[in-house]
Amino acid sequence: MRFFPLIMTGILLTGTVFTSPMAAESTKPSKLLRRPPMSQVKRTDVPVEQRWKLEDIFADQQAWDKEYKQVKEALKKISDFQGKLNQPASIKQCFELEDTISIHMERLYVYANMKHHEDTAEPTYQALSDKAKKLSVEAGEASSFISPEILSLSDEELQKLVNAPELSFYKRTLTEMLREKKHILTKAEEALLAQVGTLSQAPNTIFSMLNNADLKFPKVTDEHGEEIELTHGRYITFLESRNREVRKNAFQAVYATYSKNKNTIGATLSANISKDIFYSKVRKYPSALEASLYGDNIDKEVYTNLIDTIHESLPLMHRYMELRRKLLKVDELHMYDLFAPLVDEYKMEITYEQAQKMVSESLKPLGEDYLNILQKGFNDHWIDIYENEGKRSGAYSWGAYGTHPYVLLNHKDNLNSMFTLTHEMGHAIHSYLSDENQEYRFAQYTIFLAEVASTLNEALLMNYMLKKATDPKEKMYLLTYYMDQFRTTVFRQTMFAEFEKITHEKAEQGEALTPQELSKIYYDLNLQYYGKDMVVDQDIEVEWARIPHFYNSFYVYKYATGFSAATSFAKQILDEGQPAVDRYLGFLKSGGSDYSINILQRAGVDMSTPEPIKQAMDVFKGLLEQMEQLTK
Repeated sequence: MRFFPLIMTGILLTGTVFTSPMAAESTKPSKLLRRPPMSQVKRTDVPVEQRWKLEDIFADQQAWDKEYKQVKEALKKISDFQGKLNQPASIKQCFELEDTISIHMERLYVYANMKHHEDTAEPTYQALSDKAKKLSVEAGEASSFISPEILSLSDEELQKLVNAPELSFYKRTLTEMLREKKHILTKAEEALLAQVGTLSQAPNTIFSMLNNADLKFPKVTDEHGEEIELTHGRYITFLESRNREVRKNAFQAVYATYSKNKNTIGATLSANISKDIFYSKVRKYPSALEASLYGDNIDKEVYTNLIDTIHESLPLMHRYMELRRKLLKVDELHMYDLFAPLVDEYKMEITYEQAQKMVSESLKPLGEDYLNILQKGFNDHWIDIYENEGKRSGAYSWGAYGTHPYVLLNHKDNLNSMFTLTHEMGHAIHSYLSDENQEYRFAQYTIFLAEVASTLNEALLMNYMLKKATDPKEKMYLLTYYMDQFRTTVFRQTMFAEFEKITHEKAEQGEALTPQELSKIYYDLNLQYYGKDMVVDQDIEVEWARIPHFYNSFYVYKYATGFSAATSFAKQILDEGQPAVDRYLGFLKSGGSDYSINILQRAGVDMSTPEPIKQAMDVFKGLLEQMEQLTK
């Protein structure tokens, strides 16, 4: 069954590892709808023109119920193929039925959950969402025999199936099965591994419970003299305070709390690393890193190229830190100064209508076809625009094959919301073009590629705004926004990726990962990445204890590679024009029809080499030089 991807701002780009310097800005309500606070706006009071049109998936509840029954009936038929998946004809029929079920299951699942997200307190759609999730589990269980049964065939038999004319459409599926076969164990061993699957989730579950439920932070005095309880959500807001004492106190309070729990969290993280190594050894991979990259067919060099190239560019990061120190007018730059605003009281108020126009203008380099799809999304109710009572927070792009994509926003009249709009529409148009040009089985792009289209849109919007800006304060505000995206999404994520690489390698060599050792590794990396001219406060050594991404090992590097690939595409499009646009649109249309690295290579971005990362660093250098020029 195909995975139902929910492309979310706040998970893929922001989350705990990136928060925009402007995230806490407050602005006036939109001119499109001057309305009361969110808590007073019922979903039923939201005008139709501001809602997405889910009727494009199902006209009404009766249509959903009818398709639900059809899927339930189809699931009964799939077991007829069990024990028969050794001939091309039966495999073809089984795959066709699997795709049919999955297409309809996706429609049911996406619709039910998006209705639930409109008002999460509404019991009707809570129940519908639960019903769809249960059916999804049933569908997964019903089809779970397919891959193991085909993989039980010998290599020779599998190769014959790969070359069978009747299965030409499924050649890539079967080739991938053959590639992965050497890492599949016997039926009994696979059954045993499946039984310990819940145990393997224990480190993540324990950390999550401790971090989100049990960990309590002290109160911090804000700039108005009020004592406010420190929470995960308020931490970045405190770090964005213009009052340095507030920033320092919040920083020290957070890490003092984690330091008190470092033995427990250290044991949890060490257990997670041991789990990764166990699975890599059992499945006969050379290392935990290579095991994690194998699914996307990505060479280890892609990972190491990223780290090595960022190391070469660290002098640029150090220059940015020195510039930040000067702009803040402090003798020493500390870790708690990294989110402090650099421009005095500058706000940009941008209504939703203005955001639409500016996004459209900025994306003109991508050509008329792209702009027509963008306008279609604006006009045809792809987007749910504003907050209402009970609506899911954040932003995302989602959808089901066979219908257009959708975007959920909680729009405010500020710069951050405009960038969120272009970001999510980048995801949406990527999905639209992939679905339009690929059969269902090959339409869904990987997470490795997911952030490229969204980040490219942001890069083009930033380029457009910087060219338009005449006020030096506005230009500095924009440059700061963009530079901090580089800092948090490229440099910081690469530092995280290097921490993961070092810790796993040490464990694979039999070294003990005590909390002291984890802290030393992490502190030394911070010294290296931020430079000797910055005060790397000792408190930061325990930051590894608050990063949830470390429990989804070797994932964070995709933030940095995706950002770099997008920056490379943007540079090519602005420099070359139409030839680069054609290559980029080819990338958007490719979906998941090939391995991610191959799709990018054909479009002109070769992530198997350091070149795209170097191009991104060239852009970073240019932005830095503009900032330095403005401060003279």
